[in-house]
Amino acid sequence: MKTIIRFTGLLVAAFAAAALAADAPLVRHLKIEGVVSPIMAEFIVEGIEEAEADRASLVVVSLDTPGGLDPSMRKIIKKILASKVPVAVYVWPPGGRAASAGTFITLAAHVAAMAPNTSIGAAHPVTLGSGGEGADAAMVDKITNDAASYIKSLARRRGRNEKWAELAVRKSASLSAEDAVAENVVDFVAENLDELLKKVHGRKVKAAGRIVVIKTKGARVEELTPDFRQRLLAVLTNPNVAYILLILGFYGLIFELSNPGSILPGVVGGICIILAFYALSTLPVNYAGVALILFAVILFLAEIKITSHGLLAVGGTISMLLGSILLINTPAQYLQISWAVIIPAVVTTLLFFLFAVGMGLRAQRRKPTTGDKGMVGERGRATTAVGPTGGQVHVRGEYWRATAAEAIPAGATVEVVRADGLLVEVRRIA
Repeated sequence: MKTIIRFTGLLVAAFAAAALAADAPLVRHLKIEGVVSPIMAEFIVEGIEEAEADRASLVVVSLDTPGGLDPSMRKIIKKILASKVPVAVYVWPPGGRAASAGTFITLAAHVAAMAPNTSIGAAHPVTLGSGGEGADAAMVDKITNDAASYIKSLARRRGRNEKWAELAVRKSASLSAEDAVAENVVDFVAENLDELLKKVHGRKVKAAGRIVVIKTKGARVEELTPDFRQRLLAVLTNPNVAYILLILGFYGLIFELSNPGSILPGVVGGICIILAFYALSTLPVNYAGVALILFAVILFLAEIKITSHGLLAVGGTISMLLGSILLINTPAQYLQISWAVIIPAVVTTLLFFLFAVGMGLRAQRRKPTTGDKGMVGERGRATTAVGPTGGQVHVRGEYWRATAAEAIPAGATVEVVRADGLLVEVRRIA
């Protein structure tokens, strides 16, 4: 009887715990880091939409970014501003930052928090994937003014420091976590997620036009990270990876066109080029750089077909180097192709084609081994007496009709000086 009572009590406790867990507020935690890109925007937008569908109490976006692309940043901000669920942006982990585009996203959030030893700011628009090095002064001014008015409107909407927000855009101002709280740029500093949830509990915010009280006491935290597809696409959109795929794709096409029917190089090259073009479509690409790289490929192909003694290969290498430098049109370091990738790619290409050209020149200088010219210089033995009227010699394991300007006795060593079909002219070797 006691066993039955104890078992019944355990069942009741289990059901009660399950019921309490079901009634507990839901917090959706999105952990992201890296460049603000279309992949990051897709992940955050989907995470907020799922939180709205699940009627979550709060969405926490743990952010660590050096900045990124302006269109992706604006897509994220639009979703945050329209969200029915309050969104808290948490600059985390310690040592992380919300620079450039990350500053805009943080100021747009319903709740802005930072971990100790983090920073925010440096939001000048040239680091937002717009207004690259090729932009003139008037265009840079327009972009800067647009970004300044945009970030001020975000700060005003959330009751944050508009003046500093404008300085972050115009003067690339930055603040530490503690200074950001003192300057009313963010709401508070939190050591970890648990502390953030405690500090935000009971806070009233305006979400989708209505006042919402954030409830996080005893909340269930569901953590979301990018899935395999999103992680793969994030890797592909890395400028260095995109550049390597582009070069490998061109290598594959070069091998396929120079050796028709190889199939594998063409298939691999085509896949790499398609992936590279997808990645480059998400980056601020300078089409002059793409054109120079394409021109380099044309020169390399011409080097295979035309004897230029390496001049076309050198021209292709110069074109490829210039194209690689110009390919990404932005002064933001994190969006540029690393020299540690460009130099090996260009040098490897040059060495390969110099090797190929060298092999071709050596093949041209090598003595012919077939046909009439291939017989010239071969040595053998006269099997009969050979003279101007004819005779027979044994050369390269075969018997040939032969003539000679001077009489050669049978058994003498001879060398072919000319060949005409099945008749060879020989001379005696002492």
